[in-house]
Amino acid sequence: MRELDMIISKYQELRLQEIRCILATVVHVEGSSYRRAGARMLVDEYGNITGAISGGCLEGDALRKALFTLDQQENKLVTYDTSDEDDAVIGAQLGCNGIIQVLFEPINYTDENNPCELLRTVTEQEVPMAVTVVFDLDKSQQQLGTSLVADENQAVSGRQLPEELQQALLVKSREVINENASCFAELTTEEKTHFVFIQIHQPPVKLILVGAGNDAQTLAQQADLLGWKVTVIDGRPTHANKERFVGSCQVIVTKPEETLKNINIDQRTCLVLMSHNYNYDLAVLKLLLGNAETPYIGILGPLKKYNRMLNELLDEDIEVSKEDLAKIHAPVGLEIGAETPAEIGLSILVEIQSVLTNKGARPLKQKTEPIHDTKQNQFQKITL
Repeated sequence: MRELDMIISKYQELRLQEIRCILATVVHVEGSSYRRAGARMLVDEYGNITGAISGGCLEGDALRKALFTLDQQENKLVTYDTSDEDDAVIGAQLGCNGIIQVLFEPINYTDENNPCELLRTVTEQEVPMAVTVVFDLDKSQQQLGTSLVADENQAVSGRQLPEELQQALLVKSREVINENASCFAELTTEEKTHFVFIQIHQPPVKLILVGAGNDAQTLAQQADLLGWKVTVIDGRPTHANKERFVGSCQVIVTKPEETLKNINIDQRTCLVLMSHNYNYDLAVLKLLLGNAETPYIGILGPLKKYNRMLNELLDEDIEVSKEDLAKIHAPVGLEIGAETPAEIGLSILVEIQSVLTNKGARPLKQKTEPIHDTKQNQFQKITL
């Protein structure tokens, strides 16, 4: 389960029990930090924490700030400067060297547009969403907080905002979704300046495993830890069953020719053909050729298996386009010396992640620039 899903699940539990809680959100980071903007944690009135806003260095003081803000019932912005080695609150010499802005928002269960309800809306969608948090670096000013969510069609849920501000936020939200990149903006109206964090929220990766062998069991468990939605497809009910694939994993028994009748492929759907049955894998591969949605098709097995597939497709006058060849990864996975099912699963998941994020999967020590793109931390100045 993903962290945000865990937070919403906990929120719903606390709401039923009428236990007060507060949401803490990292809304901006300048410099280095273990967690980036968009990291969240939920704190209940007894001090229990779900989620995290750092690697552990901020949680202690953030807990105290959260409980204090919960009593005040007013949004608060708190600044943590981890570059200050003399800061007794955070602790000296953490090495992060970042300035972190954290917004604390008490949750009002009677407000149908409270921050957790807006985030719950996001987790229930299977399309990219933009989450807008409005804050003010002048801590004496009102902190509007998590204000609205929108999809690319500008279907909106949220609080009532001034018309001019809301329209500007919707325009930026669409840009965030189209560019698949969160942004920070400084929106200035005739009345005041609003600092805004608009976060891109992608739906979970959908991993389709064609094959229900023991190695698929391991891979399904690993993907589940990442919060991915896993579906296992196989023609053998002795292998494809809920006793072998526990948790949230969906299991489908079907003939290979009917595979696509049971799944909905989109741009977050990745497939791994690993049935250990050549004909089954080839039949599914034929169905996937020409599908413009899926970004990744992995084929387990040696290169000669893949070459045999290509030759048979050629013999059947089935053309494999350049686009299809680019998204097919055979043999599947990255070269990390994997031998065991768990190691092979790791190599596959890392390759999929690198494809989805368009990253080269190179060692971080080879980077000469910061790990995260610092340009994205800059506020875009917009005058309305």
